[in-house]
Amino acid sequence: MRSPVTGIVALVIALALVVIGYSSLFTVAQTEQALVVRFGKPVDVVTEPGLNVKAPFIDNVISIDKRILDLENPSQEVIAFDQKRLVVDAFARYRIKNALQFYQRAGTIQNANVQLGTLLNAALRRVLGEVTFTQVVRDERETLMRKIRDQLDKEADAYGIQVVDVRIRRADLPEANSQAVYDRMNSERQREAAEFRALGGQKAQEIKSKADREATVIVAEANSQAEQTRGSGDAERNRLFAEAYGKDRDFFAFYRSMTAYENGLKSGETRFLLRPDSEFFRYFSNPSGKVGTETPSSASNATAAAAQAPKP
Repeated sequence: MRSPVTGIVALVIALALVVIGYSSLFTVAQTEQALVVRFGKPVDVVTEPGLNVKAPFIDNVISIDKRILDLENPSQEVIAFDQKRLVVDAFARYRIKNALQFYQRAGTIQNANVQLGTLLNAALRRVLGEVTFTQVVRDERETLMRKIRDQLDKEADAYGIQVVDVRIRRADLPEANSQAVYDRMNSERQREAAEFRALGGQKAQEIKSKADREATVIVAEANSQAEQTRGSGDAERNRLFAEAYGKDRDFFAFYRSMTAYENGLKSGETRFLLRPDSEFFRYFSNPSGKVGTETPSSASNATAAAAQAPKP
């Protein structure tokens, strides 16, 4: 039969074995790599996930993230090759590829971020200082970011870090310079607009003057043609009258008298104060139009005079 002392000793030994076994085992997660340190000196690096063994009580395990990490860098002022000041906002992504080297040179991720931030600013100034503002903003941005990444990756290798990517989030002029550039561009656009309006007004005036000149010429030509046509008509009318008069003077005198009656005896307020035996009414008393010894020539002259009398 066991004594109580023996049972206690066995229990103590079992507990000690449990504690020793627990302290000699450690687990590495899928997203981590482990560095085993003994009395402050690294003795092993574990990169594969799973359960591992270490010396109990004297070995410590330092977990180091092996995922891609972000480096946020404050905005920096950089002077481009054309002496323009740029405010550059950039960030980087990196991962720890050598846990032992990282532990020896940086120690922690916070210290690594500080070192990488300094290196990133230096790379930005070197690369962007060799190109112009236009190349940074528009023409060669992708090429410049790759060049900055390559330089930063080369310098970060000493810390056991691999730089995966570098991106320029924003590259622009300082606020005061941006406002000055905007004002200058605005003034330039207003000047160009004024020039366009002036050219447009000049062109419109030229077109209007040309149209007015052409209209004046057309109207003058039309009036000239109208006068020529009217003159030709009057000449033809006079010719016909003269021809008719030459063929039959009595009929021509009769026709002119009838025309004078039609124009002079219209309904209205027209009044004539004439003697009944006036030459104007000779066709009323005699169809032939002869009055006493009056000749056809004098009769026709009287009839023409009556026809040309002013109309009331």
